[in-house]
Amino acid sequence: MEIKQSSSPTSFIDSTVVPGDVVLDLSSMTNQTIKLGGGLRQDCDAISAMKAGTLRFSKPNKYWIESSQKRYVPCVEDTVLGIVVDSKADNFLIDIKGPALAFLPVLAFEGGTRRNIPKFEVGTLLYLRVVKANFGMNPELSCTDASGKAAEFGPLKDGYMFETSTGLSRKLLSSPTCPVLEALGKKLSFEIAVGLNGRVWVNAASPDTIVVAANAIMNSESLSTAQQIIMVEHLLKNIQ
Repeated sequence: MEIKQSSSPTSFIDSTVVPGDVVLDLSSMTNQTIKLGGGLRQDCDAISAMKAGTLRFSKPNKYWIESSQKRYVPCVEDTVLGIVVDSKADNFLIDIKGPALAFLPVLAFEGGTRRNIPKFEVGTLLYLRVVKANFGMNPELSCTDASGKAAEFGPLKDGYMFETSTGLSRKLLSSPTCPVLEALGKKLSFEIAVGLNGRVWVNAASPDTIVVAANAIMNSESLSTAQQIIMVEHLLKNIQ
């Protein structure tokens, strides 16, 4: 969702907000395009919080409410891990842990045509991008980036997928690198895909590496930076 407002920073950024808090007042701002992410809504000139959490801002122009929850609410441009639950003539039905199933058009792939429609079995795990998330409608997904390229999107083979809170998922995708991932990366070689819908996939040459990486990530949410590093060192002793 795009609206108009000024570049003036809001005093609510990085602060805790609750439903009903007005975090932006458009009437006092000059024109500039911004984007609203999850947890925010516009009512005339007021942008207010729809859920409790921390107001975040990322350059150049996106605001959203960050919170930790098990239920995922889809938002445009979110990257998610989805599971194929059914296939139709024109789309695949995908479980993304949201309030409703999402759909993935059979042509929503790089170079997608009727002649090269992919075939996914029920249970296939996919890394996807949310392209539409309108209230009361099933979310629409894509296996391409905004330029139509496959990039990192598509099926995730082998490995292990597990579920986390949405808050931990955002931490894993944060910059600078999340402490637990930085500590693991110094000692282990593994692949990881994180969905903002609270799903994480890891893969490695060794099953032991997959187990250690998954356990470290799942145990990290309530730990401090120092505690995450100590925890990783302890888990690594099991595969040395």
